[in-house]
Amino acid sequence: MNQIVPQLTPAACGFTQLLSSTRRGARLARLLAASSLHSWGAPHELTERAELIVAELAANAVVHGHVPGRDFRLTLHFDPATGLLRVEVTDARGERLPHPSHEHRPLSTGGYGLTLVTTLADHWETVPHPPSGKTVRVVLTERTPTPAPASPGDRRT
Repeated sequence: MNQIVPQLTPAACGFTQLLSSTRRGARLARLLAASSLHSWGAPHELTERAELIVAELAANAVVHGHVPGRDFRLTLHFDPATGLLRVEVTDARGERLPHPSHEHRPLSTGGYGLTLVTTLADHWETVPHPPSGKTVRVVLTERTPTPAPASPGDRRT
């Protein structure tokens, strides 16, 4: 007798971690994000983008969102069924909202991090985190690679 076996969809994965508002904490946030996404089986392309975004947001939390004695929080939520990843970095400085820089400063070595986040993310926003903090929330989805155009000499039959 044939039995129909239901297909199980992979369960959503996630974690939240408080990290010290130091350069070491920012580095650990990037490493934790990459390690978690690899262990959850997230696509390589999605993991690479998320790793860069976490590095930037964690660095911003340490540099611009630091309040002495307060940590920052990294939260990841990945749904393998939809390929959707949500990254959240929460810090204690709600009055200092991030703004991507649109001015081009030829000799500047900083100020382009949120431009990078805007380029790599499908969507990002800042939401209040009471009583005095903020959360930068980034949404990423798996991007399907575009096929290379066929050269004129290629014939497919």
